[in-house]
Amino acid sequence: MQFLKLSIFTLFYCLSFSSCTSDDTPPTEASSNVAAEVFKDISYGTHAQQKYDLYLPEGRNTQKTKVLVLVHGGGWTEGDKTDMDGYVTLLQESHPDHAIVNINYVLAAPPSTPAFPNQFLDLQKVIRKLSEEKETLQIKDDFGLIGVSAGAHISLMYDYVYDINDQVKFVCDIVGPTNFNDPFYTENPNFEILLNFLTDAAAYPENTDLATAVSPALQVSQRSSPSILFYGDQDPLVPLSNGTFLANALSESNVTHNFTVYEGGHGNWDLTSLTDLQFQLKQFINLHLPISN
Repeated sequence: MQFLKLSIFTLFYCLSFSSCTSDDTPPTEASSNVAAEVFKDISYGTHAQQKYDLYLPEGRNTQKTKVLVLVHGGGWTEGDKTDMDGYVTLLQESHPDHAIVNINYVLAAPPSTPAFPNQFLDLQKVIRKLSEEKETLQIKDDFGLIGVSAGAHISLMYDYVYDINDQVKFVCDIVGPTNFNDPFYTENPNFEILLNFLTDAAAYPENTDLATAVSPALQVSQRSSPSILFYGDQDPLVPLSNGTFLANALSESNVTHNFTVYEGGHGNWDLTSLTDLQFQLKQFINLHLPISN
């Protein structure tokens, strides 16, 4: 996913944050005039990779300060939350009143450490922890998920399957795999081996069709959150057909969505396309996770 990260950084530049700390302990008290704060590497589990960075805006409170959650890519086996730092910069500029969470999850190391459903459950743990601490943090437990590649897949799966309390209000899917029954995957002679390595079959009922169970486009329902999709028409890793299939599934279930196709591959799009992505995402956040002053 290195080229995707580099493409994003051609659009977004790094900022210096006026308030930052490496402390991993959130504040224990809140006041009506709270300052902006940044907390790095907050643990949400016992595994070393179960950490997230938390960016809290100035003047936040439990009535208005909703949360944007970033989920990195890397083929479920690689990647790091630092890959999403460009998005943090973008969101702090365009949505200064939102809290931002940039997460790591336990990377798969087949066959000993599978990805599914563990990585969906890691995202669940993050959201539960933030919800439990909302009074202390002075945030509202309404969330928007922004995922890239494997991170988009994780985000879509969480919303479409695991978000039983409807805390997620939208999902942004940037080049995420959505349908593992697509011939692009099934015609790969190693597909079954890879699927079995990535999936903990014991976590699913006996005789479950695993490809279907971990395909978010096959889990869409009327309860699915509004979704905004971005794909490339020459993507060698995630076929455009996956984006089209998801868009059609959302249409059939009358779920609000936007679907945009850019010229290029797995996120390595030109500056015009990346600028358009930024604009569309900003509008989508304003519509589905608005801040009321």
